[in-house]
Amino acid sequence: MRLIAIPLFTSLLAAAPATTATPTFYKDVLPILQNRCQECHRSGEAAPMALGTYNEVRPWAKAIQQAVLKKQMPPWYADPHFGKFANDRSMPENEIKILSDWAVGGAPQGNAKDAPKPVTFASGWTIGKPDVVFDIGMDYKIPASGTIDYTYFLVPTNFTEDKWVKDLEVRPGDRAVVHHLVLYARPKTSKFLSFAKPGMPFVAPEDKGPDASKRPPQNDRASFYGINNNGYEMVGVYVPGGLAYKTLDGQARLIPAGADLVFQVHYTTNGKATTDRSKVGIVFAKETPKERVVNTFLVNPSLRIPPGASDHKVFGKLTLAQDTKIQSFFPHMHVRGKAYEYVATYPTGERQTLLKVPAYDFNWQLTYELEKPVILPKGTILEGIATYDNSPNNKSNPDPTKEVFWGEQTWEEMFAGFLDIAIPADMNPTEIVRPKKPATGALD
Repeated sequence: MRLIAIPLFTSLLAAAPATTATPTFYKDVLPILQNRCQECHRSGEAAPMALGTYNEVRPWAKAIQQAVLKKQMPPWYADPHFGKFANDRSMPENEIKILSDWAVGGAPQGNAKDAPKPVTFASGWTIGKPDVVFDIGMDYKIPASGTIDYTYFLVPTNFTEDKWVKDLEVRPGDRAVVHHLVLYARPKTSKFLSFAKPGMPFVAPEDKGPDASKRPPQNDRASFYGINNNGYEMVGVYVPGGLAYKTLDGQARLIPAGADLVFQVHYTTNGKATTDRSKVGIVFAKETPKERVVNTFLVNPSLRIPPGASDHKVFGKLTLAQDTKIQSFFPHMHVRGKAYEYVATYPTGERQTLLKVPAYDFNWQLTYELEKPVILPKGTILEGIATYDNSPNNKSNPDPTKEVFWGEQTWEEMFAGFLDIAIPADMNPTEIVRPKKPATGALD
């Protein structure tokens, strides 16, 4: 019996599945951190901790596990069922499992010889050497504590001719205190912030708007704002982990002659007084482009969010007067923002969701760059659908007892569905929604 039992037992061992080894830091975890996390989680960046060495990462093992299991990190909020994006940062399930298993297994260090080569990150400009650099004009003092309203800096370009911009990169002076930064180009004919003066930082005056009884009811009408309408155009943004604003071959952005740059900076204090001198680097196109990239946004200022509403929807629709090439999306709301969706209804009646963000996060305002631009034919209805949570369940809600209207301040709300649109270089952007009037003249 023993002679029979021994080989039978041996065969059972051979058939048993091998025990999966616990991932180790150097061999399994570090490559993922380099590829997905270290862009922000390193010295000098806005993330709260560095994730470079084992000693830096080990105390955060459980926190990392929870963040990736809940899909909180890396920040990426696009529903994968709609659209494909060139800058998709979502973490694959196999990588999530590795980080989770590593934390559950005691976060072993492993053999340092298994470590990949360190990743070299750009310490200067990622667009190469800029042709020109503009900064906010001063070392702006940030206190150690307190709340700082959005702060604006007006910077003249003194451009004597129109400038075609190939690439543009906004860089904060102190990433630890710059939550995000928006850069506008303001034409010299614009009345936007007409009171502003160079060298004098300011907070935009609060616009309380009319009394609720005098406000129009919420409607579904939207318009494109910020393109060639004596307004302004958003030409660049900095957010933690964000990318430089680049254009494709044969494309460029336009900054008109005499335009001013407006830096809108959201500072957050962190317990340490410091100074900031944020800047923008610009690389000019070497030749006149075939296409102009313009940034605009669907705007519907009629929003009215009732007190306590946990799932209030606001729609904004407009009809495109020309074939329109869209290259990226950037939904923007404030702290009551819950979800945002871009939908196209084609002239055939077919509806297509272009981007769906089911869990909007004001702290991570992301740009979603399409893998391939989408061309919406003339007559398409482009629609933004914003959802707001004005209930007590929203931990960021300043006051769930108040009806909320459009406003610049974070305790108010916005409906702004930004897009990058490529048009012929000689086309007036307003023709996207307003057809060009035919020339008139005497007939022969």
